[in-house]
Amino acid sequence: MENLGYLLQNEDIPQARKRQKEYDISLQIENVSKTYLTTKRLIDIVVSCFAIIVFAIPMLLICLGIFLQDFHSPIFKQIRVTKDGRFFTMYKFRTMCVNAEQQLQALRAVNEADGPVFKMKNDPRVTPFGRFLRRTSLDELTQFFNVLNGTMSLVGPRPPLPREVELYTPYQMHRLDVKGGITCYWQCSGRSNIMFDEWVELDLKYIRDRSISTDTKILIQTVGAVLRRDGAA
Repeated sequence: MENLGYLLQNEDIPQARKRQKEYDISLQIENVSKTYLTTKRLIDIVVSCFAIIVFAIPMLLICLGIFLQDFHSPIFKQIRVTKDGRFFTMYKFRTMCVNAEQQLQALRAVNEADGPVFKMKNDPRVTPFGRFLRRTSLDELTQFFNVLNGTMSLVGPRPPLPREVELYTPYQMHRLDVKGGITCYWQCSGRSNIMFDEWVELDLKYIRDRSISTDTKILIQTVGAVLRRDGAA
């Protein structure tokens, strides 16, 4: 591979910058150390085990609260996409009505997000208890089980839905160069308040910069963002 800086003189500057970033990402993927990957996985296991133990009783109470709403499963299972386009089942506490997926198509006309994602501030499918869980990010607690089983990491780009990935550009596909995670720069930067292109840039920044110190900084910032409820919807 060669440095792509010379392209700035010969083609559209935004495109050249994207190609330079793609080069930087490819270089980082090639050069990432086994020590970092091993240490990251060890931290994932230790922290997720600790979190599951600490939050065991709150999670049981959340399960009971969701079940008593409509007597259906409190756990929502959804197919997501992670590193290299692999599919896996992600777990969340159910914050919507039982037939939420069937109602999605009818709501697409009022989508408030740009890009391939769907976001709606006052989504009618969200239950009152579910709204509380979302505002406090408690609906994400079950993803510590995904981290423990190795399908997710504590830190990494949020795993997208298959239907979203189908609409990705080649540049956006670089979000799938690493394993998806519970949190990343996006969660610390306003979440629902930022545009999809900015979200992609933040994820690619993480892939270029990732290290144990970067992961630690993001985890600490995420705790602050959760307590402030930044961008929670």
